[in-house]
Amino acid sequence: MASNFRQISPKRTCTKTYASYRSYKPFLASDFNSRCGYTDCPDFWFGGKNTFHIDHFKPFSKNPALATDYKNLVYCCSYVNILKSNDEGDYIDPCDIDFNEHFERDSDGSIIPKAGSKEANYMFSKLQLNLSRYKFIWKLDEIWARLLKLQDQINDPKNLKIKNDLRIIHSELAEEFTVYLKYLKASQ
Repeated sequence: MASNFRQISPKRTCTKTYASYRSYKPFLASDFNSRCGYTDCPDFWFGGKNTFHIDHFKPFSKNPALATDYKNLVYCCSYVNILKSNDEGDYIDPCDIDFNEHFERDSDGSIIPKAGSKEANYMFSKLQLNLSRYKFIWKLDEIWARLLKLQDQINDPKNLKIKNDLRIIHSELAEEFTVYLKYLKASQ
């Protein structure tokens, strides 16, 4: 069963002007909900804001006038930014078009391009959106969200069932963490 690619779409709101595009990073992190514009993975699982990159949607090497144009900047993980590099292929701007119209997630969290979207299929191939890291991070994030919801209820002594659910989710989180850490160790 497929589900939406992302829950909250990014929106560029910064109206300030800076001489260096790097100065926009805090604004981009906020506007992109601390998630990669292309994979929707939270920066938290990659080590935080310091590990994320700023992509120039239209490469500044080929479009120097856009080097510090906030509307041309995308908050993203280093993996996709490096793969995208100076490519000017068929990309969808994460703030201009709802990615849910072009991508979805399967029940395991894998990113799936919709068949009718030429751009999504191009991005899927070029940015290697089929990598397991994105599925694992999606799973970890889903479990983390469920864990936080249950923790809000755990202090009520009437919620014995929730306490048991919390223990089960703790177990699932530990299991997914183990799988992800093994994946990371194997890819070094």
